[in-house]
Amino acid sequence: SSLLLMSGVVVTVGLCRRLARRRLRSRPLLFAFLVEMFSTFQICACTNELSLLGNVEPKPHTALTLTYGFTVLHGLSLAGSTCNPCGTLQPMWGGGTSLRMGGLKIAAQFVAAVLARVFMHFIWSLEMAEPHLGALSQGCSSPMQTTEMQAFCIELLFSVVFQLAVLQAESVNPKYRVHLIALLITMLVYAGYGNLTGAIFNPALAFSLHADCFYDKFLSYTLVYWLAPCLGKFLILYVS
Repeated sequence: SSLLLMSGVVVTVGLCRRLARRRLRSRPLLFAFLVEMFSTFQICACTNELSLLGNVEPKPHTALTLTYGFTVLHGLSLAGSTCNPCGTLQPMWGGGTSLRMGGLKIAAQFVAAVLARVFMHFIWSLEMAEPHLGALSQGCSSPMQTTEMQAFCIELLFSVVFQLAVLQAESVNPKYRVHLIALLITMLVYAGYGNLTGAIFNPALAFSLHADCFYDKFLSYTLVYWLAPCLGKFLILYVS
């Protein structure tokens, strides 16, 4: 059921992106907003569902295999979309994207994060699959299993490693690049689940996954899951 749900989200987002591309080419701002929103919705919705599968046997092989598979699928199906506020900051910093367009895309990403969370909570309330049972009663299921300073440093480090790998992979053939990036993300997620932070390094995704935690401990989660990955991006931009 979870695989069907995530596959349905991917197919629906693909149809919405294609429809927007056909009908809204003459309205670039609306087109950019909707495409970025649809794409980020796909990543957030699928990752919300994947977060429930961490305890499915055999652990952690099932969750990591699905993480790798769907990361490849996202990379192939969402070409041209950033889906990460940190990634949107890079062309804004370099002058390749206007402040207006960059701000619009970041707004779309957070709108999608909220919509994905609302949508997945509605699906979970239907309890169509075993992992959905009791999913809504968990509240703040914090991925931060260490001190705030250590969590901040870990997310910063993971962000830097990921951004460096993406830069190095730019010269790789696209059909191989997506697998390299998916493998790196899977490795970081595996490391992040081991008493660390979850290795999210995406502010919009972090908010979609753990909005309750942001509500309870806004400052801590803002520093770890918003500021740290953005700082990692700026460090890479500065040294490169």
